[in-house]
Amino acid sequence: MDMAWQMMQLLLLALVTAAGSAQPRSARARTDLLNVCMNAKHHKTQPSPEDELYGQCSPWKKNACCTASTSQELHKDTSRLYNFNWDHCGKMEPTCKRHFIQDSCLYECSPNLGPWIRQVNQSWRKERILNVPLCKEDCERWWEDCRTSYTCKSNWHKGWNWTSGINECPAGALCSTF
Repeated sequence: MDMAWQMMQLLLLALVTAAGSAQPRSARARTDLLNVCMNAKHHKTQPSPEDELYGQCSPWKKNACCTASTSQELHKDTSRLYNFNWDHCGKMEPTCKRHFIQDSCLYECSPNLGPWIRQVNQSWRKERILNVPLCKEDCERWWEDCRTSYTCKSNWHKGWNWTSGINECPAGALCSTF
């Protein structure tokens, strides 16, 4: 696990170095790309150790933008963090859900997303990440693990029916495989 963590840090450093010549799109200075937390709903203001990070969020325990309670919530079928139900079209395959949980852990916990942080004007966050690179092998594995799971939307960022307090498929939307 430590070797994988070191490789991920080296990859991020290489990506940050490569992105250094690009003009930043947010107010952050180029020197402020690593070891920074987003200005978002559940993020800490500064990264720090979190020895009790849960499950798939544990790789960030040495320096995290999330708390232990946030990491525990990310592993629930319907988390209190965003009231998002992974199983909105029936039970999502555990191997598929693992990828979405890992993505959520990266978003909430990583202090190394500076190159992809963009300012937004939303009531619940001032910043988000956009265009974070994904390795081809990870993308292919995610697809393989999720191809038999179901969803009713192609864009999970908007258009849900929230009248019950959790995300539900909009009227007329049909569940189909990813």
